[in-house]
Parts: sequence; structure tokens; C-alpha cells
Amino acid sequence: MGQWRRRGQHHAQHQFPRRIALPGAALLLFFLAVSLVSFSLYVPPLTDHLGHVSSSRRSLGSRSSRRRPGNERVAPIDLWGSKLGSNFFGCSNSSGKFLDSSVTTQPDRYLIIVTSGGLNQQRTGIVDAVVAARILNATLVVPKLDQRSFWKDSSNFSEIFDINWFISFLAKDVNIIKEPPEKGGKAVKPYKMRVPRKCTPKCYLNRVLPALLKKHVIRMTKYDYRLSNKLDRDLQKLRCRVNYHALRFTDPIQELGEKLIKRMREKSRHFIALHLRFEPDMLAFSGCYYGGGEKEKRELGSIRKRWKTLHIGDPEKGRRQGRCPLTPEEVGLMLRALGYKSDVHIYVASGEIYGGEDTLAPLKLLFPNYHTKETLSTEEELAPFLTHSSRMAAIDFIVCDGSDAFVTNNNGNMAKILVGRRRYFGHKRTIRPSAKQLYPLFMNRSNISWDAFSSQVQTIQKGFIGEPMEITPGRGEFHANPAACICEKTGIKSVVRSDSRSNRETVNSTEISYNKPIGGPTYPIYTDEEADRSDTEDDPAGIGEMIDMEAEDDSLASRVDSVLEEILSD
Repeated sequence: MGQWRRRGQHHAQHQFPRRIALPGAALLLFFLAVSLVSFSLYVPPLTDHLGHVSSSRRSLGSRSSRRRPGNERVAPIDLWGSKLGSNFFGCSNSSGKFLDSSVTTQPDRYLIIVTSGGLNQQRTGIVDAVVAARILNATLVVPKLDQRSFWKDSSNFSEIFDINWFISFLAKDVNIIKEPPEKGGKAVKPYKMRVPRKCTPKCYLNRVLPALLKKHVIRMTKYDYRLSNKLDRDLQKLRCRVNYHALRFTDPIQELGEKLIKRMREKSRHFIALHLRFEPDMLAFSGCYYGGGEKEKRELGSIRKRWKTLHIGDPEKGRRQGRCPLTPEEVGLMLRALGYKSDVHIYVASGEIYGGEDTLAPLKLLFPNYHTKETLSTEEELAPFLTHSSRMAAIDFIVCDGSDAFVTNNNGNMAKILVGRRRYFGHKRTIRPSAKQLYPLFMNRSNISWDAFSSQVQTIQKGFIGEPMEITPGRGEFHANPAACICEKTGIKSVVRSDSRSNRETVNSTEISYNKPIGGPTYPIYTDEEADRSDTEDDPAGIGEMIDMEAEDDSLASRVDSVLEEILSD
């Protein structure tokens, strides 16, 4: 500010007579004083809690301010929906080249999948398990859920998902059975193996199919993100049919979720759902620092010791790079800056918040109408779900999906699936904080007016609010950007309905997909002779990840940080 004043005085001395220099300088000082007063009047108030004041008072100086957009006004966003969203619709029906499962399924090929992680990570595994079975022309046994991981949830598939609907809806795509095959009255002992992460269809055909032809029953463990995103269009659409149509929650879970949505709508016409993701485990794993001093470092450091392979360098680096959740206060400020008023009702999906009520206080001050499944439900309603983390997560999932605006505070599994799902069903308003760009703005927020702060937030968030084609087709993780399954309407009104008998959508419009097809033609049926060859493209060294085929599920060493991150990011 001082430099600007000196430049102004220097300019005046060269352009104006000396006799008017003093009045000019006085006038300039007057305008500067008015500017300083206006800078001090921005709202809402910024409070002084853990992870808020100590980080917000640090300034990044002139380097960050030079990169910040100016105070120009941007067109306000439609807070509750996308005006262009109605032009697009989910189109996951298969092509005529995608043969019926009665034709493709081969005898004596059975695939057993053991998923990994929390509810939403397991969901990705279930989706990909169906596609893997289709690639292998095998019968799929209903996937087994992870009951031994961090969440220790004993629920099986039929206690979370409608198993009969799952099997019947996908009947034309993949043959699915509830129990493993038997021989002589006893279950056939499966051959255990594991495929590399992001394994392509060719990888499955060259690695898994030979073993499947010899052993007939394959059990693949730790099954999460074991299928490549690079699939042909029909396989991508199968993914969408599984994720958005075949996976329904059981009636008790669905009914409570819908009750909570109804109760939110009784309070207000529109509501926001916020996946806050500010739990101690999340912050500990991220290694980020939120300004809580030695207490924060000691507490999160203690939790961090759980992961022996986790090495944290610069604790503030993750924040600068946008890899950390925003604080509850920062989320609230972002939403207020986007235009959401203090009377908006917010449903918060979250576990235990690090710092408790002190951390939540600024968010509740900005949005007093704060709700959770615990505050909206009676003790009797919630009791059947309390001891099952996956069922509790499913309730949050339903309410977040049914919200008018969904706000995700990290890029974890639940966020990815909901972002993609909301795109598929009409591009419902979905806000993803652009954390990397917001970070320097939050750090410097005490030095700018509220109007300038709000304008800059709106500029930054353009492209992160759930509009069609925000992400270039073919870019991004498929579950978050299912571009192959989204079509654009033409002049004829579109009507999409699911037929559970044929598992094909009837669409009364001309479909124009706004993305290019991914990959080549649909994978054909392979005979025993065609499959009996080595895979040299996917694994030139021939090492792979099929180590110790008869090993117990948990005997293999845990993977590096990327795997741990996905386990924690549910």
C-alpha cells in the first residue's frame, strides 16, 4: 500500500504545479483512509479457533497477492442447480454388440471377489468385480465385504445392498450367484490370487483367465481399484449400470435416509449436504498442519504412528498443494462467499471432528441451521445402525445424494462416487473446493475486504460447481467423471426408464455423447486356446502381483501410501 502511495506522489510532482501538490496529496490521503476503513468492515466475522486464527493470520505476502484475481465482479452462480444440467442425462444402455450373458458366460468359470476398505471403497470394488466377470466370461459370486479393516464392520452384502435386485438387474450382463459353487456337496476350494492395481482387460485375460481355466474357481482378494479406467464404451456403461442402478441399499437403510431428507425439506425448501471429512485419522494421515501448535502436532503425530511407511516432510506443503481438507470455518466462508446465506440449512456427514465443538463453532456461527443424522433421528430409529459403520455411512450417502447442493471437502471415495452420480443424474449442484487456489486467499483474508474475498472465491470456484463438461472428457477418475455414460439431449424430450427384466434403458431421444469413446471394440469371448499365452505388454518383467497364490488374505505386505490413502479416504 505504501509503494502505491509513493508512486502516486511521484506522478503528481511531474504532472502538476507545485502549488496544487499539497491539496492533491491531502485528497489522496483522504481516499486511502476511506479505503482502509472499508477493508476493516468485511463480514462475516473471522473467529479465533484451532486451525483458523493461527493459519489465517499468516500472510503469503506479495507473491500470492500478485497471483490473485482482482476485485472484478463475476456473474453469480445458480446456488441450487445447473441451468444447463437439464440438457444432459445418464445413458448407460449397452450397444447392440454387447451380447447377453446367456451367450457369453462359460461353464466352470467362477469369480469370487473380496472387497477392501470402507463402504464406498468397497462399492468401487463391487462395480469393477462385475466388469471383471464380464471380461472373463465368468459367473460372479456376490462379492464379500471387508469385515476386518479399519472400520471393523461385520455387515455382509445383503445387509447393506438389495441382493435380489442386484442379481436380477444385471442378469443380462453377468450371471451372478449368491454362494460359491459346490462339488460333491462341498464348496470348491478357490485358487487365491491378486491382480495389479489398474489392471487392463488384457491384463485380466492374460493373468487371470489361464488360472481360471485350470482351477475353475478364482478368489481375488484386496479387491479395490484393480481394474483400469481405460475400458471400451460398453464396459464403461456396464460400470454405470452397476453403480447407478444395480446397487440399491436395503429397505431399512433407504427408508431412514429418505426420512432424513424429508425432515430437512420440512425445515427449508433447499438444503446443503456437506461431507466435512475433518476427522483425526484423516488429518493425521494427510500430515497437514492447521495451526494448532505443539498440541496438534503431538496428537496427530501419535495417530500417524499407526502407519509405519508414512513419512511426512513439510507439514504445510500439503495445504499449499491443495491436498488437505479445508477447516470447517474455511468451508463456511467459501459457501458464504459463493452466496449462500446464514439461514441455509446444512446437513453434515461426518464422524468425530478433530477439536470437537471448538473447531465446529465458526461453521455453526456462519450457518446456525446445522444438522446431522444424529440430530434428525430418534434414538430408536438410529439404534439398528449405530454399531455398523458402513450402514451409518450409507445413510449419509443417501442424504448427500438427495441434497440440492452437495459440498465435498476432500477427494475420497464417497466424494468421487457422489460427484459422478450427481453428474449422471442431471448435474445436480456439486461443489468441490479448489483447495490449492483457495489456500493463499484464506491465508491473506485478513488483508482484503469481504467483497473482494467473495469475488475472488467465486472466480476461483468457476469450474468446480458441478456444471456440465467442467472436466475434459476422458480426464479424471472415471467414478467421478463417468463421461462415457452421459449424453446430451437434442430437440426431442428425453425419457429414460430402467427395465429390470431386460436391464436396458429405453431412451426416447437421439443420444449425442459429449465425449469421445475410450478404447477399442468390446472384448470378445476367448477360447481356452486363445487365452493360453503370456502377457508381455502389461508386465514385461513377468513379475506381476500374483505372489503366493495360496496365501491368506492378509498375509501380503501392506501397500505404500497411495493404498493407505484410499483406505482412509472413504
